[in-house]
Amino acid sequence: MRIVVSSFISLDGVVQAPGGAEEDTDGGFAHGGWTHAWFDPEVVGGAFDAALRGADALLFGRRTWQAMAGAWPERAGDPFADRMNSIRKYVVSDTLTETGLTWDNSRLLPAGGDLDRVRALRDGDGGTLLVMGSPSLVRGLLSAGLVDEMVLMRMPVVLGGGKSLFPTDGGLRRFELVSATAAKTGAEVCVYRAAAEPA
Repeated sequence: MRIVVSSFISLDGVVQAPGGAEEDTDGGFAHGGWTHAWFDPEVVGGAFDAALRGADALLFGRRTWQAMAGAWPERAGDPFADRMNSIRKYVVSDTLTETGLTWDNSRLLPAGGDLDRVRALRDGDGGTLLVMGSPSLVRGLLSAGLVDEMVLMRMPVVLGGGKSLFPTDGGLRRFELVSATAAKTGAEVCVYRAAAEPA
């Protein structure tokens, strides 16, 4: 499977709490919901929808899974929500249990050795495993060279600090820009694909 990361991101690389004020206030983050002013239904919303349509399964960290599991089931009846609720979902956690996975079609990947479990999924049958949010998980995936593509919905704002997708281990990882689409709001959807190391 291909692992694709889809994320809202600020100009300074922050991905924390794009959707709402109380979504994630870790570290005193006070800008929750920062994407709203630049969200464009056609370009940004279209990219978000296309990423989900192209996915065969979703991969989450615990915190993002819990936020999504608390929001999407009550929105049933909308095509996007119905897809979110019905698609297979994997959640990486060392605190959740199988009985705690109340969101339809969710499966637990225990956190001990989680990258080995994700690697086994990636090495399985074809398709796309989509990661939404989950910055801690994405940092680990990038560090391990397991991210095949990133769809970054970049907003024209600097947030001055907050959670990032990117490892800080000094490792160089190459990606190539596949496409960039600008919205009238100033947002831009950039698709990057993992590039081969030069010979």
